[in-house]
Amino acid sequence: MSILDQIVDDTRELVARRKRETPVSELKERPLFGDHEPVSLVEAMQQRGMSFIAEIKKASPSKGVIRDPFQPAQIAQQYAAHGADAISVLTEPLHFQGEIEYLPWIRAHVDLPLLRKDFIIDPYQVVEAKAMGADAILLIATVLDAGPLYDLHQTADELGLDCLVEVYSVDDLDVIDFTQIKLLGANNRDLRTFDVDIDNSLQVFEHAPRSVGRISESGLSDPETLVHLRQNGVNGVLIGEHFMRADHPGEALSTLRDEAKAIATQNS
Repeated sequence: MSILDQIVDDTRELVARRKRETPVSELKERPLFGDHEPVSLVEAMQQRGMSFIAEIKKASPSKGVIRDPFQPAQIAQQYAAHGADAISVLTEPLHFQGEIEYLPWIRAHVDLPLLRKDFIIDPYQVVEAKAMGADAILLIATVLDAGPLYDLHQTADELGLDCLVEVYSVDDLDVIDFTQIKLLGANNRDLRTFDVDIDNSLQVFEHAPRSVGRISESGLSDPETLVHLRQNGVNGVLIGEHFMRADHPGEALSTLRDEAKAIATQNS
């Protein structure tokens, strides 16, 4: 069994427990479910230059603890102050040491679009995301068949949440209904092997329609790589570990963005 398979199995058990502890009816009574107007992740990824989704992540299965001490709200404020276009919040608890409670903590401090990054396999998790203050969810096509992927996306649409549909390979595109999705993410890290291939994004996007926004994810830290991706039609990047290992994640974000802009200007 791969680590990806293990995470999905663990998620099924976790969701079953959460359903027992907090039914959907209770989630829908929470203030953020009814009072928070979702902020569009799709619109945040449509600016002229490269858009940045800055990630808040404590740990990963391959690297262990990445940041300690870990203060999610403070990191989010740094990202917002240094020009992030959106924030990804890792909420998977068993393998990434995330917590669903990070979302409302962060929501109270920033107005940027919040992406719940987790292994979402059940409509309950979509309702949960909205109830906790998320504006968008990650859907991983690699772990979903066409039917469940479509249904989860539809549930998110009905709740006013955007979706970032993530793939690991060109083969994953087969389960996607491209009349439905607006954002496609290509992960450069294979969660089965943890190998990173930066060109994976461009190989995937070659087979995707131009109508979708294109987000390259994982293994990104070099400004020249970002310029290369932008010149090849990538709309945005999702970066976590590079920022999480910095003393000041917000400053690391602005430095990377400024360096990429300088290189792009020199090349123009």
